[in-house]
Amino acid sequence: MADKSAHRAKTRARILGEAAGAMRMAGVQGIGVSALMQRAGLTHGGFYAHFESRDDLVAHAVDRMFEESAMILDRFLGERPDLAGLIDHYLSESAYRAVDRGCPLPGLSGEAARMPPDARLRFEAGVRRFREGIARALEIAGRSDGAALAHSLLAELVGAMTLARAMSDEGAALDFLASSRDRLKERIGLA
Repeated sequence: MADKSAHRAKTRARILGEAAGAMRMAGVQGIGVSALMQRAGLTHGGFYAHFESRDDLVAHAVDRMFEESAMILDRFLGERPDLAGLIDHYLSESAYRAVDRGCPLPGLSGEAARMPPDARLRFEAGVRRFREGIARALEIAGRSDGAALAHSLLAELVGAMTLARAMSDEGAALDFLASSRDRLKERIGLA
């Protein structure tokens, strides 16, 4: 029984991993159950053994994306916050290239309002955790305006990555990220 349960959990995790990658690359509408199950090496009929509906899958995939992002946030916003390190990492060339594995905010923010209700609530919770982590780090750094500044900092991080990924000229996109990193750190006193 334990083997069967472990296999089921492993299969569900594989489906969620594929769904999270597909959503990061093509958005919520870019995820079809048949294609997803084929990518995961499974049959379409097996889907309903793991999820109630496509909307249920989308909600759990949103959770999965934010769980993956939480590891990075913990590294930079944990016990000893490193906001400069977070900015450098978030707006780096490696993050720019990691569309299928990176933070879900740049790719999905524009779609959040059209997500299924449960997925949207989970998305908003992920945004809130990210913003609160930044606010806490700013307050630890002695900023009295940490909560308000966290809104702006998060918006600038996500906006810069979103715009860079929208550019057709990769060199210009990477320059845009470098300039954004420098100006953002300068603006909040981390330069």
